Amino acid sequence: MEKSDKIYVAGHGGMVGRALVRQLRAHGYENLITATRGEVDLCEQVAVRDFLWDNKPDIVIVAAAMVGGIHANKTYPADFIHDNLGIALNLIHESYTLGVERLLFLGSTCIYPRLAPQPIPEDALLSSQLEPTNEAYALAKIAGLKLCQHYRAQYGVRYHSVMPTNMYGPNDNYGLENSHVLPALIRKFHDAKVAGAPAVTVWGSGNPRREFLYVDDCADGIIHLLSVDDPPDWVNIGFGDDVTIRELAETIRDVVGYEGKLEFDTSRPDGPPRKLADSDRLRGLGWTPEVGLADGLKRTYASFCDEMESGELRER
Repeated sequence: MEKSDKIYVAGHGGMVGRALVRQLRAHGYENLITATRGEVDLCEQVAVRDFLWDNKPDIVIVAAAMVGGIHANKTYPADFIHDNLGIALNLIHESYTLGVERLLFLGSTCIYPRLAPQPIPEDALLSSQLEPTNEAYALAKIAGLKLCQHYRAQYGVRYHSVMPTNMYGPNDNYGLENSHVLPALIRKFHDAKVAGAPAVTVWGSGNPRREFLYVDDCADGIIHLLSVDDPPDWVNIGFGDDVTIRELAETIRDVVGYEGKLEFDTSRPDGPPRKLADSDRLRGLGWTPEVGLADGLKRTYASFCDEMESGELRER
């Protein structure tokens, strides 16, 4: 990847996309292409084709996706599989027809089986049953990964993928119904602190273990991967350590400064018992994360407060 390359960041308005734009510019990449959903609907093939032909990027980063937590995945599975399949197919195929030589597709470690070995290696893919609560999203992301793998094998293009673990940081979605666990907890504890509520309810038992990666670390890892001439077809990217949901909630409570009780709603689903990515393949290429969970949560909560005060807080 050269500083002069035209780089299209699809999904630049989301948490990961904004971090990518922020870190690409910090690394000296200024020739960036972005577009809002109103400017190009990535689920529409002709719109994607016209946009790519008009802009002629050298590199495409597919950070666009319909995302959400357990509740959103269970409530809107048809939307999750339709929109994410459309984004992957349109961007990957139309990039190929245009002659884009390099494309990086972002998936998620939820592509791996519910009971995958821990930490999860890349070769665990398709080895057993997926987690039912996010199957639709996972299938769409697996399809995107396989599209890149097979276009690369058949046509010789450098299309490859990265599978991030749970990410968090500035510009996350803090809507209580459809967000992921970490931003949802930040919002719950903040609202409870302001209201003086005696307790905060956490969904599930609190026992599942999850790994969390600060989004700017993820962006740096992606930029590093794009500097590798012959990358693997896909790699995991994670922090390398995990915590229980109970431990996460307790840490967020301390960061926010809430002094009430924690209550756990065991009628809500837990999801997989553990999800820790094996990131040795990417670390072997020279990348390591820098931001630990405690520091990252402090940065994220400060950003949350700034976004709320400015009226820029995302809630859907």
